[in-house]
Amino acid sequence: MKFLKNKFLLLYIFLLSACSSIPENTSNSCSIFNERYLWYKHTKKVEQKWGTPIYVQLAIIKMESDFDWLAKPARKKIFKVIPYKRPSSSFGYSQAIKGTWEQYKKETGNKLATRVRFKDSVDFIGWYTNKTESILKISKEDAFKQYLAYHEGWGNYKHYKKNKKVIKLAKKVEKQSNIYKEQLFRCKNSLNKNKYIIF
Repeated sequence: MKFLKNKFLLLYIFLLSACSSIPENTSNSCSIFNERYLWYKHTKKVEQKWGTPIYVQLAIIKMESDFDWLAKPARKKIFKVIPYKRPSSSFGYSQAIKGTWEQYKKETGNKLATRVRFKDSVDFIGWYTNKTESILKISKEDAFKQYLAYHEGWGNYKHYKKNKKVIKLAKKVEKQSNIYKEQLFRCKNSLNKNKYIIF
């Protein structure tokens, strides 16, 4: 019985890692969704539920984790050699920190949500950007300002002009968002025709 239990556990881990591997070309939305069609279904549902465009969702994930489900911030180093603590609790596709993730779970009722699952990560981004629009009056289509609020937090957003580094990152997100948008315009019809895959 124990052998069978271990066998199923190994199979589950294998399937999870296979489904969660990083797409080959993370700079191309059509390539991402051709490789991971269910991801398209998840991002489309988020767009319908929260109003956050698919291209904005992808651009945030691209910047935060580059689609690495196990992404974590690099550890700080003592004397530039000895590994020390990580600068934050950011983890997974969305790089959500523990506190904000718990708030998301509480407010949405998605108690089983996990940061390593793409479906939950994009729903978190939809929830976060929706709150940003409500709190800071920033359009969910504004990738630049949405990312500033995502990175800095709602409270620190007003101070972003003092942070040249985060402005540079936000410009990259805006640029990537526009690229994803153009790509999706070309392949969205073919993606929408693939209705044989159950969501």
